[in-house]
Amino acid sequence: MIYDETILDLVKTTLLLTLKIAGPILLSGVAIGLAISLFQSVTSIQDQTLTFVPKIVVMLVVAAVLVPWITEMLLAFATDMFTLF
Repeated sequence: MIYDETILDLVKTTLLLTLKIAGPILLSGVAIGLAISLFQSVTSIQDQTLTFVPKIVVMLVVAAVLVPWITEMLLAFATDMFTLF
């Protein structure tokens, strides 16, 4: 099969943009999860909500802080897509 290079480039660009946007939010969740797991292993506290609630809060805060950057990235992507077609 022969694929159109434009479509492949569009898919690649879309996936990379998705990774750029989701990356910082997911990394913050991993970092806080690691910190809480270390805290739990040191103190022998095994409460499930102790890991879940702080992860959600930190990820929401990071997402809220990054809203201007995410909007800028999505607007640039949308502008590129509309000018491409």
